[in-house]
Amino acid sequence: MLRVGDLDRSIAFYTDVLGMKLLRKHDNEQYEYTLAFVGYADESEQAVIELTYNWGTKEYDLGTGFGHIAIGFDDIYTTCEAIRANGGKITREPGPVKGGTTEIAFVEDPDGYKIEMIQNKSASRGLQG
Repeated sequence: MLRVGDLDRSIAFYTDVLGMKLLRKHDNEQYEYTLAFVGYADESEQAVIELTYNWGTKEYDLGTGFGHIAIGFDDIYTTCEAIRANGGKITREPGPVKGGTTEIAFVEDPDGYKIEMIQNKSASRGLQG
């Protein structure tokens, strides 16, 4: 789950920039928050990301405990080009991890969360040579 400061902006990033689908959205009037679930497929098939918008909260301190989300892609080079063309912010260009051959790239979402993109052909190896 990621807490977001502007739910519409975040949904647009995950759907329009990363190509996920908005799977469902629910407002909780009593406790003043909205949940949106995004992913590449239904959660019965794959993992999804829960976006939580607490009404009236525009930003969060990301803290030091969170690192990043990692997602596998068939072609991170083409994916980075598409992300950039859709207004996304690439924070690490695609290429091999330092000291190894696993290919990665990073993008930042509108709230500052980092998303690591790992080339699928090397994702099962982890970040090794």
